[in-house]
Amino acid sequence: MSPTVRFTKNAANVFFHILTQCNLKCRHCYINPEQHGRQTLSLDTIRSWLETLARRAPMADLIFLGGEPTLHPDLAEAIHAARRLGYRSITIDTNGYLFHDILDRITPEAVNFISFSLDGASPATNDPIRGKGSFEACTAGIRNAIQKGFPTSLIYTVSSLNLHELVAVPPLLEELKINRFFIQVIGLRGQSATCAERPAENLQVTRDQWQSHVLPVARQVADQGIRVTYPKVFLEPDEPFECAGRVADNYFIFPNGRVYRCPLCEDFPLHSLAFANDRLIDVAPINEADLFKLDIPEGCVMNKLIQPHNITYLPDGSPANKIACCLLKEELI
Repeated sequence: MSPTVRFTKNAANVFFHILTQCNLKCRHCYINPEQHGRQTLSLDTIRSWLETLARRAPMADLIFLGGEPTLHPDLAEAIHAARRLGYRSITIDTNGYLFHDILDRITPEAVNFISFSLDGASPATNDPIRGKGSFEACTAGIRNAIQKGFPTSLIYTVSSLNLHELVAVPPLLEELKINRFFIQVIGLRGQSATCAERPAENLQVTRDQWQSHVLPVARQVADQGIRVTYPKVFLEPDEPFECAGRVADNYFIFPNGRVYRCPLCEDFPLHSLAFANDRLIDVAPINEADLFKLDIPEGCVMNKLIQPHNITYLPDGSPANKIACCLLKEELI
């Protein structure tokens, strides 16, 4: 099977947000224009930054994101530039509207995956989260991509808004002929961190819900012959915690030049790297890299700082479970 992003130890991934503009207003969108910028990068800048990251992390997996990356008029040229630079795999993360006739401007050989985001198995669940008409547009985009020969994956971000419909996803994946399935857990970033109508912590699912709803669906999808990737989220107290900031090589690049190593930090000026005059530079302490060095009984330091409500404690004050690094995930084949 075609390679794609690797959420494992010793892996290198480049998550490149080439713009923050989007045609949708998803209720859990993590883009924060105040922290990430509002500009659309020029093709020359994209090429320069791609070249810099290719030298720093040879054979990295590259994911083009936005906002909605297909809104960028030069996405096809950026993909071709990345292919020439030798990235191990290239993925487009999209909401499925597929602007600028992107499927006609690249070939299936140019990308390893087109990854589509759906947050429900029906319009009734998906559209209140992602926008009216988005379910129909995304599934149409998937069918169009598959008809043209592109490998496809689907991302489902689990929250209290759509947990009930996860059970209906396996037959939808089979019907659409999806190649890979990514389950994500909602993080308190961007819109989900400031949602006035629904307290942010109520969007996240509990450990019991995760184990009783998410894990059985992951196994069912794998039994259908579809590769599944999902976050472990909750570790047992005796399980070792590993931070991707220590054991992997991930870069989350935003149009204003900020480069984060941990996505949980993205609502704050804690980035450890930055592009300045097309050069990648280290940012002065204190930043996320300083936090990666800390060991705490709760596991992930950033989770403890940003979303501590999902940690439960025993009567003696010790955590009932550790929270796993969100970037190191499980895979079922």
